[in-house]
Amino acid sequence: MADREHPRITGVHAVSALGRGTESLLAGVLSGAAAFTPVRRFDTAGRRVTVAATLPDVGSLADELADAVDVACRAAGLDPARRAESALFLATHGGPATLPADGSGPRVPALAGHLARRCGLGGPTRVYTTACVSASTAVADAATLIGRGDLDRVVVAAGYLVEPDQYALFDAGRALAADGVVRPFSAGRQGLLLGDGVVAVVVESAAAARRRGAEPLATVAGWGRAGDAYHPCQPDPRGRGLARAVRGALRRAGLPAEAVGYVNANATGTSSSDASEAAALGEALGGLGGRIPVSSTKSTHGHALEASGLLELVVTVLALGHGKLPVNAGWRGKDPSCPLDVITDAPRPTSTPYALTLNAAFGGADTALLVGAP
Repeated sequence: MADREHPRITGVHAVSALGRGTESLLAGVLSGAAAFTPVRRFDTAGRRVTVAATLPDVGSLADELADAVDVACRAAGLDPARRAESALFLATHGGPATLPADGSGPRVPALAGHLARRCGLGGPTRVYTTACVSASTAVADAATLIGRGDLDRVVVAAGYLVEPDQYALFDAGRALAADGVVRPFSAGRQGLLLGDGVVAVVVESAAAARRRGAEPLATVAGWGRAGDAYHPCQPDPRGRGLARAVRGALRRAGLPAEAVGYVNANATGTSSSDASEAAALGEALGGLGGRIPVSSTKSTHGHALEASGLLELVVTVLALGHGKLPVNAGWRGKDPSCPLDVITDAPRPTSTPYALTLNAAFGGADTALLVGAP
């Protein structure tokens, strides 16, 4: 696929515990100051871990998603007529889609239709509930359909607000960091921490963007998906599935491994998954795997589950545009199982035009998105 045919990202919006909007998100990840605080949204009495990255005073997930879609569409310059031509791909948890205790509001998959009507999106809708690769899979599908001419424009939205059920499951499974800090790739890492994430991204064909004079923020240059076929919960120690996803993204982009200047890693701060990802980078990128700058911004904004892929895609796009790569917070020292160039002390200046953002999920699902300068 020629570069001029690669889909463009023309509008973004994000909400996380770092704040509302892209400026707050970028400032937070570049500062390296983690947003984890005691949970006040629900009772954590009796829980092993009692912290998460939550934003105070959030509305229902339906309301937050509608606002994110509207802001992203306005940022992209979409008028009502162009919104009416746009599809909506929604990534979210398969359970109740609202925070209110009375259970009011739309449920998945009715939420997608509700959001489309509310935001004036008249194209087809899809719902993705495939755990932590939901949002990145939605972006890959949007790029595929745009690339082959089936659609001109897709609004990809994703949302997760920390709630008691998933929190309890991760805590009971001892997946949460008992010390209240996420330390990706670091010695002494103890696990992940959950975080809010509500995000929307407008993806459209280069021709559609040109026709209306839009100024793209980034290019979706490549995407790859694969499966470990290893274990329902544990990643392949050799990272073979994720490596295939990375190679697929590079192959689709028509670029060599040398083109990659940054990796926003999936790294959750858990022992086995971080080591597996490091192995995957070594297998996919060869000797470059240990030399390309890497960080995991989950160390600042937490793990947003189904919304992680979209939140981290936005972070990566913002970082490339700003010319600074985010810090990997919580660092205690090198782990021999993760031989990577981890960004630990301060944001690293960069002029790279291409970066990878990676995600992995239970069941062995792996995704890689390669974004580039517009």
